[in-house]
Amino acid sequence: MADAVTREEALELMARMVRIRKFEELAARLRAKGLIPGFLHPYIGQEAVAVGVCAALGDGDVLTSAHRGHGHILGRGADPAKMYAELFARVTGYNRGKGGSLHMIDTELGFLGANGIVAGGIPLATGAALQLKRAGDGYVAVTFFGDGASNEGAFHESMNLAALWKLPVLFICENNLYGEFTRQDKHQLVTDVADRAASYVMPGVVVDGNDVLAVQQVTAEAVELARTGGGPTLIEAKTYRHRGHFEGDMARYRPKDEVAHWMGRDPIDLFAAVLTDRWGVSADEIDNLKTEVAEELKRAAAWAEEQPFPEPSDALTDIYVNDYEGAMLR
Repeated sequence: MADAVTREEALELMARMVRIRKFEELAARLRAKGLIPGFLHPYIGQEAVAVGVCAALGDGDVLTSAHRGHGHILGRGADPAKMYAELFARVTGYNRGKGGSLHMIDTELGFLGANGIVAGGIPLATGAALQLKRAGDGYVAVTFFGDGASNEGAFHESMNLAALWKLPVLFICENNLYGEFTRQDKHQLVTDVADRAASYVMPGVVVDGNDVLAVQQVTAEAVELARTGGGPTLIEAKTYRHRGHFEGDMARYRPKDEVAHWMGRDPIDLFAAVLTDRWGVSADEIDNLKTEVAEELKRAAAWAEEQPFPEPSDALTDIYVNDYEGAMLR
C-alpha cells in the first residue's frame, strides 16, 4: 500500500495532517479570544492516525469518534467552516450550534458523531457494523478511542460481540500514553492494548501512530479482512498528544524527557522528510502547502464568526420525534 501511494496522494495526506494541526492551533487562539465556549481537546500530535485510517476507507464506510474528535472528522473531509461555526455556537454549524466540540456529526460523510462519554462511540460503531453486515454491501465501521477507554465495559462488550458475530468493524485505539491525566502504566498492566484482542480471538495490531503510511497500510489490511467476512481487528496506534488533555491543561504531570522525545517524532515533520526522500517534494512546496491551508482556515473562521446564533425559539427543535412509526431522528 505505502509503495503504491502516488506523489499527489502523498501531498494530500500531508495537506490533511496540516489542516488538522492548523485547525486546532487556530481554534485554541480563538478560544483564548473568547469566541469558543466550553472545552477543547486538541488533536495536535496525533494527526497521522486520523489521516492514515481515513485514507484507507471508502465512501460507504462509517466512523464514530471520541471527545478528541476534530482530527477524525477533518480526516474524513469535513468542512472547516461548518466546524468553526459549530465551535462558535452558530446556527450554520454541523449541529446548528447545539453540539459544540464534543458532538459534531456529518452523516453525509459517514461520520456518526464524536462523543463526550469515554468509550461511548465504541458500541455505536459496533451496532452500525451489525447493520452494515445485515445490508451486505461490504461497508465497514470504524471507531476511534483512547487507551483509557480500553478499560471500560463498553469496549470489552463490543469487542466480544463483534468477534462473536464477525462484524465488519475496526477498533482504533489511539494510545497517547495518558488516560486524561493518568499515565497508561498507572491504570492498566498491559503495555500493548492490542494484546487484549487475543481474549476475543481477533487480530490485534500495533502500529507507529506517527507514521501516516504505516497507519494507512495496517488499516487497509484490516478493512479488507472486514469487507470479506473476516470480522473485526483491534489496531493500536502508538502516538502522543503535544498539548494537555484539554486546552489550558499545562500537563505538568508529563516528564520533560518524555515530551522532548515525542516532540522530536512530530508526525508532520516525519512525513515531510518522507515526501522529500521518496517523492522529491521540496521544502518550498511544503511551506506553500502550509501557507495555503492556513489561509483557507482563516477564511473559514472569518465566515463562521459572521454567522448568526440560534434563536431562543430553536432550543426545543431537533430534540424529540413526534412520529413514532418508523421515524428517523433528524
